[in-house]
Amino acid sequence: MQLKEITSTQNPLVKQILVLKEKSRERKKSGLFLIEGQRELSLAIKGGYQIEKLLFYPDLVTEEQRSNLKVSQFNTIEISKEVFQKLAHRHTTEGIIAIAKNKSHLLKNLQLTSKNPLILIAEAPEKPGNIGALLRTADAAKVDAVIIANPKTDVYNPNIIRSSVGCVFTNQIVMGSTSEIIEFLNQNNINTYCAALQASTDYHTQDYTKPTAIVVGTEADGLTNEWLEASTQNVIIPMQGEIDSMNVSVAAGILIFEAKRQRDFK
Repeated sequence: MQLKEITSTQNPLVKQILVLKEKSRERKKSGLFLIEGQRELSLAIKGGYQIEKLLFYPDLVTEEQRSNLKVSQFNTIEISKEVFQKLAHRHTTEGIIAIAKNKSHLLKNLQLTSKNPLILIAEAPEKPGNIGALLRTADAAKVDAVIIANPKTDVYNPNIIRSSVGCVFTNQIVMGSTSEIIEFLNQNNINTYCAALQASTDYHTQDYTKPTAIVVGTEADGLTNEWLEASTQNVIIPMQGEIDSMNVSVAAGILIFEAKRQRDFK
C-alpha cells in the first residue's frame, strides 16, 4: 500500500530522510539525495533528475504551485507541520522536500557538444558555500562543463544545493583526478589557463576564444604543481590592495566572464 500521509516524526521514511540529509556516506551508498524548495525541484526536473518521492506540507504549497510543479506525476506524500519542521534544512522554505536519484559524474561521461568549449575546473574545493558560488557563476556564464578535480565534498550536500540555488542541476558536472583531467584536456586540444601567482601573466592579455579551460584552486593552497606545470599559461588577476588573493568564486567569475567577453566580440 502506497503511503500518502505522514504525521509522525518517528516514521521510518522520516528517519531515512534525516540520514540522507546528514550523511554523505548514505547518499553515496543509496544513490539518493534530497532536494528542498520549489525552485530547486523545478530545476532538477528540468535537468532530467529522477524524483523518487515528493513530500509537501500543504499549508506552504498552494494548489497552483502544486499544479505548476506537476506534483501529481510523482509518488507524493503529504506531511504534517511537525514532520516538515523536522526535515527542513532551511528556516525559510517552501514546503517541498523531494528524494531524488543522483546522476553519474564520471569524467568519461562528459559530453562536449560545442566545438569551442569553455570549461570551469576547480581543484579540491571543499567549502559548500564556495562550491555553490562556483556553480552559480558557471550557470550565469553558461559554460559547457564544470569539472571538479580531486573532489573532497559530496556535490549533493544540502548546503551545496542551497548555496548554488539549484545550479547543481543546471550545470554539466563531472569529476576526476587531476592527472585524468589533464590527460582529457590534452587529448581534446583544450588550452588550460591556471589562476596562480607563479610564472603568471595578467589574465586579460590571453586569448580565450579557442577551446579553453579556466582552472582555479583553493584560497588556502592554490593549485598543485601538476596543474601549474601542465598549464598553457598561468594567469593572475592584478590587485591593488594589501592581500594577494581573493575568494575563489570571485576569481573564477572574473576569468570566465573575460573569456565570454572575448568570445562575444570575436
